[in-house]
Amino acid sequence: MDVRDLDTLLLVGSAVLILAVLAVRLSVFAGLPSLLMYLGLGLVLGSSGLGIEFDDPDLALNFGLAALILILAEGGITTNWSHVRPAIGLGLLLALLGSVVSVLVVASAAHYLLGLEWQLAVLLAAVLTPTDAAAVFSVLRTVPLRHRVSGTLEAESGLNDAPIVVLVIAISAGDFAERGVGSFIGLIVFQLVAGAVVGLAIGWLGGTLLRRVALPASGLYPLVVLAFAVLAYGSAAAVGASGFAAVYLAAVVLGNTELPHRTATRSFVEGIGWLAQIGLFVMLGLLASPDEFAWVHLWTGLAAGGILTFVARPLSVAVCAVWFGIGWREQLFLGWAGLRGAVPIILATIPLAAEVEGADDLFNIVFVAVVIYTLAQAAPLHWLAGWCRVLTDVRELEVEASTLDRLSADLLQIGVAPGSRLAGVEVGELRLPAGASVALVVRGDHTFVPLPTARIVVHDELLVVTPRAVRDTVERRLRAVARDGRLAGWGA
Repeated sequence: MDVRDLDTLLLVGSAVLILAVLAVRLSVFAGLPSLLMYLGLGLVLGSSGLGIEFDDPDLALNFGLAALILILAEGGITTNWSHVRPAIGLGLLLALLGSVVSVLVVASAAHYLLGLEWQLAVLLAAVLTPTDAAAVFSVLRTVPLRHRVSGTLEAESGLNDAPIVVLVIAISAGDFAERGVGSFIGLIVFQLVAGAVVGLAIGWLGGTLLRRVALPASGLYPLVVLAFAVLAYGSAAAVGASGFAAVYLAAVVLGNTELPHRTATRSFVEGIGWLAQIGLFVMLGLLASPDEFAWVHLWTGLAAGGILTFVARPLSVAVCAVWFGIGWREQLFLGWAGLRGAVPIILATIPLAAEVEGADDLFNIVFVAVVIYTLAQAAPLHWLAGWCRVLTDVRELEVEASTLDRLSADLLQIGVAPGSRLAGVEVGELRLPAGASVALVVRGDHTFVPLPTARIVVHDELLVVTPRAVRDTVERRLRAVARDGRLAGWGA
């Protein structure tokens, strides 16, 4: 690549990025998942549109996995552990047992009903099974779900990539039959357990280090946090463990550690996550060639996606949810909200790169299934959540923290969102611990030092100074009032 090529790449790349960002607004207005806009943009730019040629499955696979690492890191860092913790058991069971049930059902139907050879049938089932982290994190967080429901879906999407990647690689390389089922299960268990250990250890190490070391610039915190998450992936991969499990769990630990400039860090990684999604879906759109789609691809993709959506997914949810006493309405929503996106298409490039016979047809089938069923499932999601009674009106409290090292104190910035029960509460009714106080209120374009009788309103920004020793108590108190109102914890 010479300087002219670089200039052209920067010109086209920046224009595509701007169009993709604008597409987010269009997708929200139209009620469509933004990933479909990105795929469409890639198709318009590709060989079937403006003629940009991209047909390197190896490069697509490497870029796709790199983007998926960043998406999982963003998802973990922005995950609220208090929401995921009650649902981690069901999420993990869906990622393991649920994936097994789904693969068995779809593979059997693809072989006996759709006439695919066993290798392609199992590959099709495997690549379509995992829910997509990008789709789940971006689409579901716009729907105010109950914590158990959103936590289950987020945990599942963050953990189900690891076993499926092992399966797809083994089948594509022809190693599955040689290893045997027992050896294969042992490999998956080792990868998940070792990856979890590595991820938790690096997340704890990174959080401990950043709490004790004051960096010279606030902009360094987001970079270091993201670097620790990616370090977890690389460390796990180096010892033969699951890097996907490691990066997600390390990111969850880092995202839920009380670090300085936590809100700024989350905003930064959200931007990186959006950038990874945009690049990933545009690239996959470039890789696809709609002019090569045949009716068999359309029909098989429609049928395979239907079997997965209406049979395999609900069955896998029912098999897993029975152990947790989940009602049928919640099961229905969990089954429908298992969104697919980039992950199945990325996984479809593994047999394509390995030159498995029929891999081109497999990629086209998967592409068709993902586009059709992501659109079909995402469109009625908010309505279905209301019908299934899994919506909530509770709004979370956003807390930004900065360190005041000389005073051994922290400055908390509290935003009062619509729906927060902080609104209407007097400052004196907050009953903060001794030494902590509301130092300043920012209301619109005005700021003032509040009296104890000053009443908090929606969209206020509160600056709270708290000694570091009672910071956790202060945050718990503020979250309790935001959730339950001025009488929260009265008499406790």
